[in-house]
Amino acid sequence: MCTAIQWNGYFGRNLDLWCTYGESVVITPRRYPFRFRCGEDLQAHYAMIGMAHEADGYPLYYEAMNEKGLAAAGLHFPGNACYAVPGSGNGRTELAPWELIPWLLGNFASVGEVREAFGSFRVVNLPFREDLPNTPLHWIIADRRECLVLEVTADGCTLTANPVGVLTNSPPIDYHLYRLQEYMHLSPRSPENRFFPHPEAQPGLPGFVPMTDSFHPYSGGMGAVGLPGDWSSASRFVKAAYLRANTIPGGTAEGSMTRFFHILDAVAMPAGAVIVPYQGEEVPEITVYSCCMDLAEGIYSYKTHENSRITAVDLCGADPDGTELVVYLMETKTDIRYVNRRREEDV
Repeated sequence: MCTAIQWNGYFGRNLDLWCTYGESVVITPRRYPFRFRCGEDLQAHYAMIGMAHEADGYPLYYEAMNEKGLAAAGLHFPGNACYAVPGSGNGRTELAPWELIPWLLGNFASVGEVREAFGSFRVVNLPFREDLPNTPLHWIIADRRECLVLEVTADGCTLTANPVGVLTNSPPIDYHLYRLQEYMHLSPRSPENRFFPHPEAQPGLPGFVPMTDSFHPYSGGMGAVGLPGDWSSASRFVKAAYLRANTIPGGTAEGSMTRFFHILDAVAMPAGAVIVPYQGEEVPEITVYSCCMDLAEGIYSYKTHENSRITAVDLCGADPDGTELVVYLMETKTDIRYVNRRREEDV
């Protein structure tokens, strides 16, 4: 399961899984040759950065952004994703699911360009390797101003405008957007008393407390009472959409990035909250990492389940015209800064 968000010029996600695949932050420079199974190879393209599993020298991106500020992420879409059969595209570019992010970010600079190209490509069922089968996915595609969701189901391929800038998992995006109508009443402000809008005169007896005098919110945050808090995809969508709509940007880039991570933290999975079957055992599903991309500056920042310190990688910190992948291993070791650590002799 996963949650992805576009907000205030930033884009990122939680990767929620029960295992890891050796993820790393990977920079793909402009002259790295992307070779596609069916479509035309990309010998020159926009540079990009994101989290990927590198296999056979190829970056299998989970999410990434390019140097122009276009970003995309693939999220688990079980029971709904239905990729097309290769070879029946009628002239359209055919892309495997793992090729889609490199192809989009390599060719296009904005959501508008992706929208114009829709219909010229299709996603087909071609696995990377026999031991790396395709994952059922749908994709969120965003720049600093707009957001789209691409889904491939048995009914065909759809590109949906996403005004709330959030994506989770199954069901399809139309369901999540429709369900938001149930939560239009939520507010970050305390609710008004609507049970006794016109209090009547009360007898002036000693010790008598009129109900209208004591009927008020007993706690802060009651405007959001009813906001879902479980880890289902539908609940995470609503909660992330509410927080995205109400979180106030920071006064600096670092401040806004920190607040972006706070939104992701609100729908993150600590170990033990969600248990799933995996290889004959019951194991905890966790937020393996959370990431935030500054779409204007090309900074990719992340933190992991075990290391909540933010690590940042700059797309411009590598040669943009190189031909080789630049790989930065994920910082996963717990990193705590002690300000008054006891000495051994004091223990």
